[in-house]
Amino acid sequence: MLRSLIDRIWTPTVLYLAFAFAIYSARNVAHHILSYGLLAAASLYYAQLLASAVARENKIDKLGKRAPAERTWSPWNVAVLFQAIWYFTHYRNHEWWWGLFERNGHKSLPYTVEAILVGDRIVFTADEENVKAILATQFADYGKGPQFRKEWKSFLGLSIFTTDGELWHNSRTLLRPQFIKDRVSDLHTFETHIGVLLPLLAGGHNGATVQADDLFFRFTLDAATDFLLGTSVDSLQNEQTEFAQAFAEVQRVQSLIARAGPLQGWVPKKSLFSGLKVLNRFVGTYIDRALQLPPEELEKMTKSDEGYTFLHALASYTRDREVLRDQLVAVLLAGRDTTAVSLSWLFYELSRHPEVVQKLRQEIINSVGLDEKPTYADLKKMRYLQHNLNEILRLYPVVPYNVRVALQDTTLPRGGGPNGDEPIGILKDTPIGYSTLILQRRADIYPPPSSGFPDYLSFVPERWDSWTPKAWTYIPFNGGPRICIGQQFALTEMAYTVVRILQTYERLECRMDAFPMLKADIVLQPAHGVKIAFFKGKKQ
Repeated sequence: MLRSLIDRIWTPTVLYLAFAFAIYSARNVAHHILSYGLLAAASLYYAQLLASAVARENKIDKLGKRAPAERTWSPWNVAVLFQAIWYFTHYRNHEWWWGLFERNGHKSLPYTVEAILVGDRIVFTADEENVKAILATQFADYGKGPQFRKEWKSFLGLSIFTTDGELWHNSRTLLRPQFIKDRVSDLHTFETHIGVLLPLLAGGHNGATVQADDLFFRFTLDAATDFLLGTSVDSLQNEQTEFAQAFAEVQRVQSLIARAGPLQGWVPKKSLFSGLKVLNRFVGTYIDRALQLPPEELEKMTKSDEGYTFLHALASYTRDREVLRDQLVAVLLAGRDTTAVSLSWLFYELSRHPEVVQKLRQEIINSVGLDEKPTYADLKKMRYLQHNLNEILRLYPVVPYNVRVALQDTTLPRGGGPNGDEPIGILKDTPIGYSTLILQRRADIYPPPSSGFPDYLSFVPERWDSWTPKAWTYIPFNGGPRICIGQQFALTEMAYTVVRILQTYERLECRMDAFPMLKADIVLQPAHGVKIAFFKGKKQ
């Protein structure tokens, strides 16, 4: 308790003592009365601050223990924030997280630490038991919290990604019917845009270097807007779409704001507001069209595949323009970016592993051939294809860092005490940052190399032939009640895209000299792109 108390109050204590010394050193008697008055006020404020800090520490003691703490000698421990922002802007966020655990963590259970930042406590974890508690077993104790909603409201509004309790449940109930199997297994939308993507991968001639990640982002944006709105933005045919650029910039600034914590007021927001205007104008046009349709027409459209769109389905449930806007933007973010980054990482790894490409292509030939388009059932039967998707999501989980806030006084299962195996006391409003990326790249959760298990940091889809991850150590789509409702949609789109590309191209070649750095705005993407050459094959 004492060390945590010192973390909270040492900077105010130093400032208070400096102020008191200045007052007592004053030589001008005429100002003594005013000076002593200010000193009395400062003393009262400091006493209240100290009493509040002691009360908070006593409250934590009654709930559980504390995790090892990250400490610096900077005022209010702000060096931790500056370090986090620096590593984030240099695409080295994962190094910062690893450093936290290596410097401070317990020897046997090192993956939970805490810090006091500007007087407030934050906990960082990549421990599977703590993640399980946050997402499942203590689900009611943790949520997004009011501060998260405040920070993200202008972008994601009161959508499924920002709300808790009844509002979150209503959002999930509203969206769930749009991801039933019949909708997910309809591959027509994907095929429409795959037809545009395939020739672009050739880059003008067989074996030309292309920026594959850019093409995948444009492809998934076209497919997502088509599915959601009924009309694609056609970014594959129009590279510089204003909407795509604005969408990316809004995400970049929002992520910086979220990481800046108490310093977020210093983050420049001009480009954020400009991007939001573009985003709202774009989505608003389609919402207005949908709301002009009478309810009976909307109901008729939702019962038929003809003219069906995600927006029409939502508009048949609610006429609230703000609700429609928030849910559309949230699902557009999830539907576009998650699939695009996973495809980018997968084809980066495939371009470096020709033996995997050959094996994967042979499975495709055996299952559907090179001319027939795969069905939903075909995709599910391709075991090696599914192993490739699992492996890429293991190495490069879509959302690498996330946060939950304690909605009431509670605990985390472990990380506290002298050995790290005791519960941690968590007060209401304490944020818990957790990292899926760090969790899934921990050496200790995998079989030892002596057992013949492939290097856990290598891309080896074959490991999935006989290996099943331990519970809560593989969570690329999160888990518990908030598990991603679009999981099957994303996996289906990725699988279909891989099959159609490898039906057309028999060989890939990496055209990059170095590993692409890990950029983590919201999703985990290659910082400087993925450059690949695609070579067409002969029909068999």
